[in-house]
Amino acid sequence: MALARGRRLEPVNYWPGFVDALSTMLLIIIFLLSVFMLSQFFLSREVTGKDTALEKLNRQIQELTSLLAMERSQSGVDQDKIMRLSATLDQARKDKSDLESAAASGGEGAVAQGQRADAAISAFDAQKAITAKALAQVEVLNQQISALRQQLAAIQEALNISKTSQKQAQEKIADLGQRLNLALAQKVQELARYRSDFFGRLRQILGARPDIAIVGDRFVFQSSVLFDPGKADLSEAGKKSLDRLADAALDLEREIPPDIPWILRIDGHTDAQPIAPGGQFKSNWQLSAARAISVVQYLISKGVDPHYLAAAGFGEFQPLDPGKTEEAYAKNRRIELKLTER
Repeated sequence: MALARGRRLEPVNYWPGFVDALSTMLLIIIFLLSVFMLSQFFLSREVTGKDTALEKLNRQIQELTSLLAMERSQSGVDQDKIMRLSATLDQARKDKSDLESAAASGGEGAVAQGQRADAAISAFDAQKAITAKALAQVEVLNQQISALRQQLAAIQEALNISKTSQKQAQEKIADLGQRLNLALAQKVQELARYRSDFFGRLRQILGARPDIAIVGDRFVFQSSVLFDPGKADLSEAGKKSLDRLADAALDLEREIPPDIPWILRIDGHTDAQPIAPGGQFKSNWQLSAARAISVVQYLISKGVDPHYLAAAGFGEFQPLDPGKTEEAYAKNRRIELKLTER
């Protein structure tokens, strides 16, 4: 009996190990929850940012993957701790069994040791519950990471579709632009051909008159052919000249297809001499515009469609001859006809 009492076991202090394990697990759980909440917050803000959001989400996934790897590593460490605790528990249970065998002797130390063993078992069960909860949270985090990857894939697919649609639209716009330029070039060529025919016909109709000239792409009538000095009403001789011009314009209406936007522009010009006070017109602007309008109105009276006619007055500001002689003044007083695009 005395020998048995001399072999009393020294009490084993398990609490520091349990406290460290519990603290570590709580810190890991809090850290994982914080990371998860931050990742959700940034994901909700950045998911509409297309390329920028994709880069940020990829970085977050990399960080979460690293954290998950760390957690798995820590879980392995915890498993090792659990195994060691299990071994300690088995030893404690064995010690408890031995103590219970010796309980018949009524030793108070044995009863205390048994209570410590029960406490160690309870702490171990609590540790197991905490570890199981942490593993469940890790599994939830894995599922959320998988969902994030699926969202990233959907966003990337939508971006690819958008880029493809944009490229196709640009190709269509470029093709339409080429077609439009080609069509415009064709219309311009056709109008140039009709302009050449019209001018050729006017040459035949008007003949080689010295008071009617061709300047570039315009027929130039000296004002004296159509108007009396300082007047905007057509003279009888001028009306006869315009009768032949009206016939040519009517032929042109019938020949040019409706889809070619053409117009016969009548431009009035004067010399640089000021208008005498008290006259019908206050400036050369008014006189040049009135003369151009008179020509247009007369052509309309002869049946020319007004949609193909336009009148413009330039006053003395577009001279053919900048000189100050009477010959230069006479050359600058003119009516110009130009077949052009509308």
